This record gives sequence, C-alpha cells and structure tokens, in this order.
Amino acid sequence: MSDPTPLASLMQGNEAVARAALAAGVSFYAGYPITPSTEIAEYMARYLPEVGGIFIQMEDEISSLAAVIGASVAGSRAMTATSGPGFSLMQENLGFAVMAEVPLLLVNVMRQGPSTGMPTAPGQGDVMQARWGSHGDRLLPVFVPATVSEAYDLTITALRWSEELSTPVVLLMDEVVGHLRERVVLPPQRPALPARRQPACPPEEYLPYRTGEDGVPVLATFGSEYRYNITGLVHDQRGLPSNSPRVAEDLLRRLRKKIVYRMDDFPPPEMYQSEGAEYLVIAYGGVARAARQAVRQARQEGLAAGIFRPVTLWPFPGEQLAAAAAGKKGVVIAEMNDGQLAVEIERWLPPECRRVYCLKNCGELIAPTEIFSALREVAGRV
Repeated sequence: MSDPTPLASLMQGNEAVARAALAAGVSFYAGYPITPSTEIAEYMARYLPEVGGIFIQMEDEISSLAAVIGASVAGSRAMTATSGPGFSLMQENLGFAVMAEVPLLLVNVMRQGPSTGMPTAPGQGDVMQARWGSHGDRLLPVFVPATVSEAYDLTITALRWSEELSTPVVLLMDEVVGHLRERVVLPPQRPALPARRQPACPPEEYLPYRTGEDGVPVLATFGSEYRYNITGLVHDQRGLPSNSPRVAEDLLRRLRKKIVYRMDDFPPPEMYQSEGAEYLVIAYGGVARAARQAVRQARQEGLAAGIFRPVTLWPFPGEQLAAAAAGKKGVVIAEMNDGQLAVEIERWLPPECRRVYCLKNCGELIAPTEIFSALREVAGRV
C-alpha cells in the first residue's frame, strides 16, 4: 500500500479514523454513505483494497452492520461508520453483536437530529442512543474524541478493546471533530493489536461461550474445524438457545461485568486546569474545545475554572467525576443537545454543588463566550 500522506500532515477527523483503522489491521468494511461520516467510507473504499482488504457499499445500514458481523465471525477485523439515522437502523444488529459477543468497530459521526435532521450540522444527540439504543440491558464501551489526533488514537483503542472484550465498541464523534482539519503526527510504528484468541482444546471439547476469569469467551473462526452455533437468543456455553432463567441471568450479568470490570483500564477523563479550580466545565467532543477557550478567559478574569472531559463516555466515569467535583462551588454542563449526559452527570455531583446548563440544539457549535457566560452565572457574577 502506498502511504498517501507523510507522517505529519493536515488531516481531517474522518480521515484520521480511516487511517487508524488501516494501521490497526482492519480488513473488512461494509457501510452506506451518510453525511457527516462519508469520508471514512470514501477513504476505506480507496485504500482498503490496496492491503488486500474488502470494501462493500451495502444497500443500507441494516445490511452494513450485518455484513460486518459476518466478516468478524469469519475472522476479519471489521468495522463500519455511519451517522445518527444510520446508527438507529443498526441498533437491532448491534444488540445481536453484543449478545453473540462479536468484536467490531462502529463509528458514529453525530449530526443534529432527530430523524434525518441537519446532515451537515453538528450535534451530540446520540449520547443516549449509544448507551440505550438497542433493546435489553446491554452495555458496550463508547469513546468520544475531541481532536483529530485523538480520533486516530481512540480508533485504535476501540479496535483493541473490541478484540480483548469480544464485543462491539462505538467511537462517537460529533461533526465538528469529524470534519475538523488539524496537524497530526502519526506514530512511526503501526499499532500492535493482539491477534484474536483461538481455542486450544480439541474441537470435540470446545465450548464457545465457556469463559475464564476475565469473562470473555474464545470464539473460533467460522469455517475452521471448530463448529458452533451463534444466536441472538439467550444461550448456554454451547451457544444453543436456552429459556433457563439461571442461564439468562448468568449470561447477561457476565456480558456487563466483562466490560465494567475493565473500565479502570479505559481512557481516563481529561482534567484541564482543574487543580485549584472552584468551578468545573463538564464537556466532551467538540464542545470541550470551546470550553478550553472559555476557561482560559475565565482564568484571565480571576475566575478559577477547570474542565472535566470524559473520553470514555460509557461506562460513564462517575467515580472520577465525583472526585473531581468534590469541594467545587459549581459546575457548568455544556452539551450540543438538551442535556442527555447531564442526566448521568447529575447522579454523581455533590448536592450542594451549583449547576448551570449551557445547552444548544440548533446545529451550531456552542461558542466559548456562551460557556464563559455560564461560568460567570454559576459563580454569581452576573
């Protein structure tokens, strides 16, 4: 494969995702173009075949994720990308992949919604869809970058965790980051992701959903000598459907625990000028960039403010937030929606901590001046 850019380059967020995926060994991509994620598909369509990979433009998002699941089960490192409406269509298959424990990467470049919304306008309206979109009590890791460089790094991180935990992982970007162009210096070495584990026992002794202490099964590659059943139904260690309440409870709790027990190893929240701060801005994705400018302006005016930026959005880093907010006089919660993450944030804030919401849901990025005004409000300076 020819390298289309030097190591340091002006790179778009969507391009960074695609380049990271290729560097991490993604060999299969199936998707349906949708703004503002289309550049990911365009890049993969151009360069994935050069490394022997397969790109398929499917007829819709439902079939796209179905194809990705099939490719992953057959042993490929597989991914897709979409935006809010397409993400909704993928939820059925996303739930299946969680239950069947199929590793894959799903990138959602958010736009303002609901429905088809405003295709080229930014929004953060899929925060709860990423957590609760599919039916049932399912949990999967969700990472949210704020810079182009971080989009590259978190794509690799997401692919690594999807393999280690044998689960779908979502990279949740807002349009601001997806279409942003920044200088990025790529690492000289390709990331060394672990190869997918394969069973060590004889085929006749193989139980696909038998796990060790980490709660993660070792799923053989479909088409190998290890044969097993895969289903979205509640299943036993053989992968066969079961209506046993005990089997259902054990399975669903294991699916959750294998992720929650590793959340301390997920990317931690970024703390910016939080030491000595009396007030915190809680923001993520593109909004966190505006929050930085607002905090710098606040500091210049003698208002001790800092930032708490979740990088791992789900499972939510609640204990880290509680520790960061302890002793603070107030917080500003800034989101490009009507307060989706605020519901979760509220659970972890001290009751005496004042709150001011800086929410915007009109397809425009929250300006630094708006967050600065919210900081003045929470500090009682208006």
